[in-house]
Amino acid sequence: MLYKYTGRLVEAGRLYRRALTIIEKILGPDHPSVATIYHNLGGLEHSRGRFAQGEPYARRSVEIREKALGPDHPEVAADIAALAAVLDGQRKYDEAEPLYHRALKIFKRVYGEEHYEIAVNLNNLAAVKHAKGENRKAEQLYQQALVIKERLLGPDHPDVAMTLNNLAVFLKFQGKYDQAEGMYRRALAIFRKALGPKHPKVTTCQQNYASLLRAMNGPAGAKKRSQSGGRRRAFSRQRTGIA
Repeated sequence: MLYKYTGRLVEAGRLYRRALTIIEKILGPDHPSVATIYHNLGGLEHSRGRFAQGEPYARRSVEIREKALGPDHPEVAADIAALAAVLDGQRKYDEAEPLYHRALKIFKRVYGEEHYEIAVNLNNLAAVKHAKGENRKAEQLYQQALVIKERLLGPDHPDVAMTLNNLAVFLKFQGKYDQAEGMYRRALAIFRKALGPKHPKVTTCQQNYASLLRAMNGPAGAKKRSQSGGRRRAFSRQRTGIA
């Protein structure tokens, strides 16, 4: 997990697969701890942008954990949300959206209306709504996620920066460049301080910010094109902790 969060993704994958071999041998293939490793492998592939490769891992984690704990357990909800994120990454929005709603329903029943997992999944659901063109709902969900994250984690946490980046992507798409610029600048400052300059999240946010600056400084025609469908790179976050 440390290697994943510090951007050493190849090394992280090697250790996860070694752990999986050991745990399956000792505890058997259907133990919840095995589901956790599959969950984390799916999250790792998500971080690498290899969403299709992550999908079998994510599906396997849901299958194992649901069988062991039942369909309404919060750890099952976390696996469901992780599966939704890799489907989202493949633009399988109609499959991802009901999974996010299912996960949110479980989390709210267990934790109440304000919890970290709820903020994460509001952020991810907002990205799906944005991709489907439901812009008003997307902005509302991003704002809800940001408020909860700032309240629970503080204003300088990298998860806050993740939602700031996503909201900036959305605002750029809406043509609200000045608002988007402030959010990108804040997100970049948080990411650089927390993760270091070479982390993949820093790179993605830098690319997004550079795209915004080109749109802001370019001619009116380029500006209009960027508003009507330029490449959008948002983050969809997965829960990766050992349950």
